Amino acid sequence: MSRVDKDVLSVPGLSHVILLIGINDIGLNAVLNRAGEDVSADQIIAGLTEIASKVHVRQVKIVGATLTPFGGATTPGYYSDAGELKRQQVNAWVRSSKVFDGFIDFDLALRDPADPSHLRADYNSGDNLHPNDAGYAAMAKAIDLSMF
Repeated sequence: MSRVDKDVLSVPGLSHVILLIGINDIGLNAVLNRAGEDVSADQIIAGLTEIASKVHVRQVKIVGATLTPFGGATTPGYYSDAGELKRQQVNAWVRSSKVFDGFIDFDLALRDPADPSHLRADYNSGDNLHPNDAGYAAMAKAIDLSMF
């Protein structure tokens, strides 16, 4: 939240924002042993809503994006069934919310149809979290340019 004004809203000529954040909020707390800082899906959604409000106040369009699969993430403790449930809850909200001016389904673009909690093998950089170049190309193709 602290970076929105400086890193986003200060960009000259800004007309649109694509918002894809939240997976580290789900996965990193366990890795860093910050159990007391664990966030719920509702807290992530509240943060996304607050960012959208700040962007809209500036008369800028904001497009939400679903969180990408992270099943099998190679960083020990990053993935959990509870984290996957949060990801699914956030994604369902992004897909149905009227907070954004549209949404991009990066989850659908990257997930393995046989195991939707995982990236497709041909889009996986090797850490089961970040896409490779082909995955990033699939993400680009998932963007409906008519929203802009």
